[in-house]
Amino acid sequence: AGRCSVIRPGLIAGPGDETDRFSYWPLRAALGGDALAPPADNPASWIDARDLAEWTIRVAEQRLLGDFNAVGDAISLQDLLAAATRAATPSHAEASVRWQHAPAAFLEANKVAPWSDLPVWVPGSGETAGFHRRRNQRAKSAGLSFRGAEQTCADVLAWWAKLPEARRLAGPRAGLKADRERELLALLQVRSATQG
Repeated sequence: AGRCSVIRPGLIAGPGDETDRFSYWPLRAALGGDALAPPADNPASWIDARDLAEWTIRVAEQRLLGDFNAVGDAISLQDLLAAATRAATPSHAEASVRWQHAPAAFLEANKVAPWSDLPVWVPGSGETAGFHRRRNQRAKSAGLSFRGAEQTCADVLAWWAKLPEARRLAGPRAGLKADRERELLALLQVRSATQG
């Protein structure tokens, strides 16, 4: 049997993503106020659907063979949320969102589910330590390139603004609902006060 091309993307992001997993963060940044966030130093990686599509076509056209991890370079969640904040604040003035990074132990104790309640986040230790650290050098050597986090976030916000009003009013399909987030932020504040 002949060899083939195997492309393994990670989290796919960008305009048109109906799961709202990545989109939750720029949308939450745009709302402002106190926002619950995972541990700041945990890694995050994704690939913009447009970068994946363009490169996949080139792989097929050039008959590039082999296994490729089509994922972006990992950055910290803090850097991702900073990019989301800048995208939600085009003037780059001080954004009104205040990210409240919670320790993993607090999130686990309060049954905050990685990936669904706080999308993109997968704990950077334990069984999921390597989830956002897949090697992508082979794909990059084959021409895969990535647009920046801020650009993807800005394009997601522009896409969201054009969706039907009912869809926008319903809010993102992934991530914490406002009441649950407020409850968790209050608990986090109590925790900080008792430990501080």
